[in-house]
Amino acid sequence: MKTEFDILIIGSGLGGLVSALILAKEGLKVCILEKNNQYGGNLQTFSRDKLIFDTGVHYLGGLSAGQNLHQFFSYLEIMDELELQKMDEDGYDKITFGEDEIEYPHAQGYKNFIEQLFHYFPEERENLENYCEEIQRVCNQFPRYNVVGKDHYNEEILHLNTKRFIESITQNKKLQSVLLGSNFLYGGDSENIPFYVHALTVNSYIQSAYKCVKGGSQISKLLIRKLRQYGAEIHKHSEVSEFIFNEDNSLTGVKTKGGKEYSAKQFISNIEIRSTIKLIGEKRLKKSFLNRVLSWEPVSSCFSVYLVLKPQTIPNFNYNIYHYSNEKLVWNAYRYKKNSWPETYMLSCTQSKYEPEFAESLTAISYMDFNEVKEWEKTVNTVVDEHERGELYGKFKMGKAEKMITALEKKIPNIRNCIKNIHTSSPLSYRDYIGSFEGNMYGYIKNSENPLQTMVSPRTKINNLFLTGQSVNMHGILGCTIGAFNTCAEILGKELLEERLTQMINKNKGEEN
Repeated sequence: MKTEFDILIIGSGLGGLVSALILAKEGLKVCILEKNNQYGGNLQTFSRDKLIFDTGVHYLGGLSAGQNLHQFFSYLEIMDELELQKMDEDGYDKITFGEDEIEYPHAQGYKNFIEQLFHYFPEERENLENYCEEIQRVCNQFPRYNVVGKDHYNEEILHLNTKRFIESITQNKKLQSVLLGSNFLYGGDSENIPFYVHALTVNSYIQSAYKCVKGGSQISKLLIRKLRQYGAEIHKHSEVSEFIFNEDNSLTGVKTKGGKEYSAKQFISNIEIRSTIKLIGEKRLKKSFLNRVLSWEPVSSCFSVYLVLKPQTIPNFNYNIYHYSNEKLVWNAYRYKKNSWPETYMLSCTQSKYEPEFAESLTAISYMDFNEVKEWEKTVNTVVDEHERGELYGKFKMGKAEKMITALEKKIPNIRNCIKNIHTSSPLSYRDYIGSFEGNMYGYIKNSENPLQTMVSPRTKINNLFLTGQSVNMHGILGCTIGAFNTCAEILGKELLEERLTQMINKNKGEEN
């Protein structure tokens, strides 16, 4: 017997899980199919040496009471169970350059953000105030950024360019670089990228910055537990290999690689958009749409080095470091010279459970072009589908890890003696586990000259197939969450969702009073 669902969701990344829960809360019969062994897409963690490492979520913003992600997570009924640790108020991120020993802080709270940087740039107070004001103005123009209200884009804001904006705010080259210092969060491009991408990303963390204790996978675990309470079905090791259509071009069901069939009234694809296109079949789509999507360039991928530390060797630090070998690199950090890699890196730290003043592990990440691993692109290696990539690949990864450690030594001189074990992941790991095209970090490159080029609607030409995930709206925890609410608004109706969210906000306000 084939079960018919109201909604079938392909892929269990954050967008898919959030969409599923919004719909399950409305009493719909929901099913999620995931190809991998672990749910959660970029929320996945992995365990080595009895320690947990994050693949994608190193910290979260906007989670203090009343802030947007806090409200979305409250609606999804997972907020109270999240184990969070607030990062340093006076500098959750620290930006460093070459030999300059100063660590320039990004602080939590707009007033504090200005005060902490004013200390290093005493002539720039007014410019810092203008920067903060403009970031908040741009965010307020975005649909659903403030949870309810405003349901369409302001086209003028989409065209603002990050480089032009930052250069108009201050002439001080060092301050420009400091303000852009965390652009790793959107792929290291500040020359072409629309300013709204910078604003939406940075604003959340300035509001509040937290680490997930026990890693980002606790978000997916909590969402799945809730989904099961609402009667949803979730299946892993279930890769969708075929879409089944009827005569009038509506989707009626899917087949998985294992030969199972699932049918539903409506479908949401939360997988890479190119993979969705393959399943739909190019004949069913407009040439213009196909050409547009296939012309998109992926954001850079990355290479991560995970260092397991010997006990009591490196003091714990409760912030991230974004390091650049020089200030100019900030504008397009993702473009690097192979022979001087890593010219930039992000470094984060996990506190030891037993000796809280020390770190138990460090994670260092730098950009990596997919071309560097192209010779192994035909190989696949996941928990479900295990294959060795060979000795050469192992050597390649250890060579890169060695270069990263040499770069880190400039910041932590004794680091080599503190390392107990080294693990790595390359663009291939991200491609195989997350399913992103060429292992990209955040979907496709956005450009302020033509911002609508890389935006897709949650509705597709197939009348009962919808999209969610980082290609719809924005990447990141907040971007994918907002995107999922936008997708569900198309299915449930904007008014209904708006009403539900307003009820929750009023209820929370009532409880506070």
